[in-house]
Amino acid sequence: MTANWRENSAWRWISDLSERIGVAGWTTLALTPALAAEVDQHAAAVRDILLLGVESSATVAAIVLLASYGRGLLDSALEAGDPWRGEATSWLGVRLMAVCQLAHAHGTRPLTNTLPHPA
Repeated sequence: MTANWRENSAWRWISDLSERIGVAGWTTLALTPALAAEVDQHAAAVRDILLLGVESSATVAAIVLLASYGRGLLDSALEAGDPWRGEATSWLGVRLMAVCQLAHAHGTRPLTNTLPHPA
């Protein structure tokens, strides 16, 4: 199945977000077990929010839901006068890393309570 324009746009946004987190952020995550655990906790919270709080979430590609959620986080931070500056270890940075990880784990499939097994 070919990805539609929403999925393509969502992938581009998630890719841009991953680049904003940067090598330093992803390296810190890989080398810091406490940060990895925190990202996992955020991922579980995000997944629950989207599964339980978004009507018809089972019919929408995970990448679209996650990109929309991430955009909403950044918009809210900007409206509050606290724009995200790429700090990977801030609450917002950790939440956004969780969004990226979930997006890469689920892709164009709907979100589920479990992560898909790697191929």
